[in-house]
Amino acid sequence: MTASLDRQATFSGTAEVRAQHRFEVKALAAYLAEHVDDFQGPLSVSQFKGGQSNPTYKLVTPRAAYVLRRKPPGKLLPSAHAVEREYRATAALHPLGFPVPRPRLLCKDPGVIGTAFYVMDFVPGRVFWEPHLPGATAPERAAIYDSLNATLARLHKVDVAAAGLSDFGRPAGYVQRQISRWSEQYRASATETIADMDRLIAFLPTAAPDTGAAALVHGDYRLDNCILAEDGPAIRAVLDWELSTLGDPIADFTYHLMQWRMPPAPDGAGVGSLVGHESDAPGLPRLEDYVALYCARTGRPGIPDLDLYLAYNFFRMAAIFQGIVGRVRDGTAANPNAAAVAGQVRPMAEVAWAYARRAGA
Repeated sequence: MTASLDRQATFSGTAEVRAQHRFEVKALAAYLAEHVDDFQGPLSVSQFKGGQSNPTYKLVTPRAAYVLRRKPPGKLLPSAHAVEREYRATAALHPLGFPVPRPRLLCKDPGVIGTAFYVMDFVPGRVFWEPHLPGATAPERAAIYDSLNATLARLHKVDVAAAGLSDFGRPAGYVQRQISRWSEQYRASATETIADMDRLIAFLPTAAPDTGAAALVHGDYRLDNCILAEDGPAIRAVLDWELSTLGDPIADFTYHLMQWRMPPAPDGAGVGSLVGHESDAPGLPRLEDYVALYCARTGRPGIPDLDLYLAYNFFRMAAIFQGIVGRVRDGTAANPNAAAVAGQVRPMAEVAWAYARRAGA
């Protein structure tokens, strides 16, 4: 399977700040000099090429490097681009030794660079944009996926009270609320009629799964939201906590499982997929084995509602992607490749509806 878009080359590293995301660097430097210990200019700014939601910048000084995440300028969907949540989750997890960047500050004042933002330390390492890890050996793939599994299991066992996150969300009815939220977001950004999305919006509220468990959930856990060590499979930092909350850990884990069934995009846009790489990427765990490993690490006997959870997650992802399409329409998309994801909304909706049918729809 060959994609026209080289995801690794397209999304890795930084480039000049895009015109719509520029701000006054001197104003930022003055603010950081006042609020960040040991900050000392001059400051240079570039923009990370990856990411679809919040514009992300690399800040470099002679003494240190940082990362800035901000709300995009312009019209925004309600509750989207929650950099405040990202900062709070990171600030809570860092003292526990969980792999996240060291947070430095949160600025809610739009007067500094035009929108709210936060700053964290830059974490060196590797980011893989293709989940089948081209070029890796079978043992390397197996070790990286074991590390991904172990890190998510560790997150779901965090003591939220000890982390100061007891009020970070309402875990009861988490999936039901997510279905409602993403149904509303989808409708607000819809650009065409997709019958399977309409069917899912009608069906899922009547069948929302609920394990009754509660945990800190990431909301967008996947390989390209992790920084790996330069010399091994260890995860140095988990990134992009915009969708984090207290919720159903099985919903979070089964979101991560979607890459095993993700319809691949012909042009390589959207998220990566393991589909089609079953024979050319030795060392990748089978989905069933990966589920069993997570269950063993978290003390669960299994996931009986797996089809229903996958229906929900593919629906949710389709709605998220439709939101990106809506941001292209509204001129607030953070990524120049955002328009290319429009073609993946319908295929994801089709997969979601297929799982819903397997679950009894």
